[in-house]
Amino acid sequence: MTQIFGDFHEDLPVVQEYLTLFFSPSSVPVKQRWRTNGLSADFMADYFSTFFPGNEEAASEDDIQREVKSAVSFIGNELLENAMKFTDETSDYPISLTLQMHSDRLVFLATNSVNPKEIATFQNYIQELTTSDPDELYIRHLEQNADDEHEHASRLGLLTMMNDYQAKLGWKFESVQNDPEAIAVTTMVQLTL
Repeated sequence: MTQIFGDFHEDLPVVQEYLTLFFSPSSVPVKQRWRTNGLSADFMADYFSTFFPGNEEAASEDDIQREVKSAVSFIGNELLENAMKFTDETSDYPISLTLQMHSDRLVFLATNSVNPKEIATFQNYIQELTTSDPDELYIRHLEQNADDEHEHASRLGLLTMMNDYQAKLGWKFESVQNDPEAIAVTTMVQLTL
């Protein structure tokens, strides 16, 4: 079973500049790594910001470097948090985050297992994301979060990527194991340079 949603491209060109981080669920429980998500995202941001060098004479180049660093840090952190929060804890499938630098965009690929019983709910949310106006959906989720103080999933991270960074999002669901059943979801975020 393979299902594609949103703006997901399987035929990306091969790139020379990329970085992949893997998190093994068998060494330390994924939930205990929560505090390291920001460190991992910041590492990726620092690494990739070197490809956008600043210049003391050109403030705009410094601004570009800061913007890229901020965007990579935010998006990387959100993707890792979502992957760890929604991973299938009964699966030994690793969580990974890859960032690729293409000539015209940065591409993030976050992969984790997902509980087969939760796929329908997740895909319904993806359907809402891909068919609704992102600004209106953002406001609606802000209002829902304000009304329900016990809400654990704000659902604002992906919307912020779309609204603040004009990111394109896509998802791929695929079977990676039959017995026991394991489904992996890869979230793709494309950020135009």
